[in-house]
Amino acid sequence: MLSTRLKFQRLLSVVAATLISLACGTNGTAGNFGMYAAGIPVGLLVDAKGPVPGSLIGAVSLFVGYFPIHRAFVSGPGSMSVALLSFFSFLTGLGSCSGFSAAIKTAASNFPEHRGSATAFPLSAFGLSAFFFSTLSAFAFPDDAAQFLLVLAVGTSTIILASSYFVRVLPSSSQYSSLPTQETGRRSHSSDLYRTKSSDSQRKGSSEIGTPHETSNSALHYDTPSGSAVVAPEATYPNMDPDETSSLVARSSSPTNSEDSCCDEATSKGPANHSHHADIRGWALLPRVEFWQLFLLLGLFTGIGLMTINNIGNNVKALWKRYDDSVDSEFIQKRQTMHVSILSILSCIGRLLSGIGSDFLVKRLHMSRLWCVFVSAILFCVGQFAGFQVSNPHHLVIVSGITGLAYGFLFGVFPSVVAQTFGVGGISQNWGTMCMAPVISGNIFNLMYGTVYDHHSMVSPKGERDCRDGLECYRSAYLVTFYSGIIGLGIILWSIWHERRVIGYLGGKGVHERIA
Repeated sequence: MLSTRLKFQRLLSVVAATLISLACGTNGTAGNFGMYAAGIPVGLLVDAKGPVPGSLIGAVSLFVGYFPIHRAFVSGPGSMSVALLSFFSFLTGLGSCSGFSAAIKTAASNFPEHRGSATAFPLSAFGLSAFFFSTLSAFAFPDDAAQFLLVLAVGTSTIILASSYFVRVLPSSSQYSSLPTQETGRRSHSSDLYRTKSSDSQRKGSSEIGTPHETSNSALHYDTPSGSAVVAPEATYPNMDPDETSSLVARSSSPTNSEDSCCDEATSKGPANHSHHADIRGWALLPRVEFWQLFLLLGLFTGIGLMTINNIGNNVKALWKRYDDSVDSEFIQKRQTMHVSILSILSCIGRLLSGIGSDFLVKRLHMSRLWCVFVSAILFCVGQFAGFQVSNPHHLVIVSGITGLAYGFLFGVFPSVVAQTFGVGGISQNWGTMCMAPVISGNIFNLMYGTVYDHHSMVSPKGERDCRDGLECYRSAYLVTFYSGIIGLGIILWSIWHERRVIGYLGGKGVHERIA
């Protein structure tokens, strides 16, 4: 009875997390800065205090951010300074970050054995957020931007506030219990995993984790090529598959003498299921090769995706003005809206496919989640290739569709990869740290696109830049992103090879790095 109730509460928490995420993806440029800049401090709060404070901060910040912008729009030009507008937009980003961090923390923690699938739903809702609210406003308040802003202020904050009651990290349904009597003999010959003290970890070329701890039942430790170390259990349980509570790094703490010293509270289920890497967060991320691999991959591919997402309107305008110079601004605006919707919908689909698919890869095929990132990279490369080839505006849907799918595939799996690599305990702050990568790469690729576009543009008497060269307006930018994607493919393949090397140190296929 208790187990059934707990399962229902878990499902309810994911539904609430999905609704919160649906309200968190509506911010613009200054909001994006708030979203990414607040990632680390908000992550620290959510990891320390749980998801409820984060969701409440999200609800308040979104209302306080959107409502003054609504009032400024109603009052007209000059009623509010640009600095204040930027500040309130920043608050919308802060609110989005807080709510989204709470949602991901809830989903990732409550379904440790199906983390990819659980996080896929809030991630996909986040990707669909802008499309959802813009469509809702278009039907309810067509051509009324002031009412749209009011819907954002009231709608986003209300959804998060109502859902915040249900977003909580629930205890594990199965608590630790000793092994049955018939297992005792077998267990006596097995190896227990002990957390080692930092003071005991002074070993040649080793960092603070993974050095041997001398006990009667010692675990096997190996230094890995990344400078971290892994803990390999002996082959007493060769057929036991690790669940998704395992992470990549071994936590440094004092060993205990109790029989369950190898069990992490509410997570470990047996010797083979124990984390063979530690819970890493904060400054401890920086020396890790795995951190820089993931940071570089996320930055590179989000930068590629954001270039198209932020500039698809310019692509539409450039191609249509070259293809048919009789089209008016209203027609172009409708086409731009169509492509934004395509990006949003396919991003949502990609997140669902990637999150659920990564669980299938791990559970059924015993493959790395990074293969989902590899699929995303392939899609990005195809999309960028189309970007510098498609000159007919009717075919531009290929660029927006494939890019949206690739972007969704990337984000659908990446939080799960981060959680299993560094542990779920610090997922919010670690994900906040990772999200600094798009701040850097997104600006670099956007500036590069703008430079190329401006080079082909002419300034009209009204002071507006206009490019009528069609594909040539931005073709060079897509050449750069295409070759960047090829480089990213190489990095992913190297990361998968590096992972296999680590698994080799563990002595076989029984323990897979990317299950967490």
